[in-house]
Amino acid sequence: MRTGNGAGTAGGTAVAPTEIERALSATVAGGDADAVVELLARTRLYVLVARLHADIPGWTAPLPAIRDEVSGRTCVPVLTQGMLPPWHPEWVFREVSIGELARIWPYDVRRLAVNHGTPFAAMVDARPKRLKTWVRADALSGGVRQGVLLTDAGGPLHGPLAHGLALGAHLAVTNGLIWNRLGAAYENYASDRARLRSPWGIPHRAEYRDRLASLMKNQLVGRVQEGVLRTRHTLAHRLGRTPTREEWSDAVARAFAARDADDRAVADRALRHVTLYEERFRADGVLAPGGRVDTLAAFDLGRAVNVVRLALGARYGDPHEAEQDVLRVGELARGAYSSWADFSLGYLMARVVHRAEDDGPEAAEPTYRQSLTEHRLLTQDPASPYRNIPWS
Repeated sequence: MRTGNGAGTAGGTAVAPTEIERALSATVAGGDADAVVELLARTRLYVLVARLHADIPGWTAPLPAIRDEVSGRTCVPVLTQGMLPPWHPEWVFREVSIGELARIWPYDVRRLAVNHGTPFAAMVDARPKRLKTWVRADALSGGVRQGVLLTDAGGPLHGPLAHGLALGAHLAVTNGLIWNRLGAAYENYASDRARLRSPWGIPHRAEYRDRLASLMKNQLVGRVQEGVLRTRHTLAHRLGRTPTREEWSDAVARAFAARDADDRAVADRALRHVTLYEERFRADGVLAPGGRVDTLAAFDLGRAVNVVRLALGARYGDPHEAEQDVLRVGELARGAYSSWADFSLGYLMARVVHRAEDDGPEAAEPTYRQSLTEHRLLTQDPASPYRNIPWS
C-alpha cells in the first residue's frame, strides 16, 4: 500500500517509489560515501517550506533541522522526488542542489538526512571537509538527470487518470520528472509558479482557468498549421485516399484564398514543413509508408496536462480539481487520436513544425532529434505507459 511519504510495500518488503530511490538504496548499500554524494549531485533534492515563507519576496527560509532519534545528531532533512508527501495547501517544497546546500550549510550541523526515517534513507557526512566534496560533485555532475522516464510505483498506473497523466509524459521525460503524479510539486513551488508566468503568462488562478480552457479547445497549437492539416484530412475523406502533394497544395490555396497574406505565407510554410517531417518520420521508421499526421491537437492536450500539474504545484487549484481536468483532457485526446503512437507523432510534429516556423528547419534539428528520442522511448520502452495503458 501507499504510505504518506511515497513509499510502498509488497509482501512486507519496501518498494521504492521510483528508480531514484532504488538507485540511492543500492549506492548506500555499496558503502562508498563519494558515490552517494555523486548520485545526489544528479538528483533533485527537496526541502519542506511553509508556503507563507515561500511567498515572501526576496527572502529564503533557513534550512530546517531535525534530531535523529537513533544517533542523537542534528540533521538537515531533504527528500528525493519519489518521496514527496501528498499535496498540502500550506506546505510546499523548495528544490536545492547539493552544491547549494554546501554553500548555505548551517555551521553547527554535521549530517544531511536524505529521506529520513524511510527504507530509502541516506545519512551523509556534512563536516566542513566533506562540504567541499559536495561542491566538486555538483560542478562535475552536469545537473539533474533529464530525458528519463520516471514512474511512481504508487501512483496511477492503469485506468482513465493514468491515461490522462500519460498524455503529459513527453514534457515529464524532457525534464526528468515523474509522469504519473498529482502531488506536492511538479518541479518545485518556485519554478512551478515561474513556469506558469513565463512562457504561459499565468500569474493567478483566473488566468490559469482561462488558459487551460484554451488548451482544451486546441486554440494555442496554431490555427493556420491546424487548418492546413484539416484541409488535407477533409480532402482525403472525400477522395478515399491520401491526396498527393499537389492536390493538397491546391486545396490549401483555395481554403486560404480569402485570408491575409501573412496567413497564406504561414500556410505555405506549414505545408512544406509537414511534408518534410513526415518524410523524416518515414525514413526514421516511426511513420508507416502510407501514414500521415492529421492534427496537432496532441501538443495542446499534452501541454494542458502539464499546466494542470504546474498549477497544482503553484497552489492555483486542489488535487480533486486537477484530477477532473486531467480526466477531461484524456477524453479529448481519445476523441482526436486512435493510438498512443498517433498521439505521440502529433505531439512530435507540432514541436518541430513550430520550431521550424520560428527559426527555420536547420535550427529545428536539435528539437527533432530530442523529440524523436522521446517518442521512441515512450512507444518502445517496456515500462512506458504507452506500452501498458490501453488507448481506449
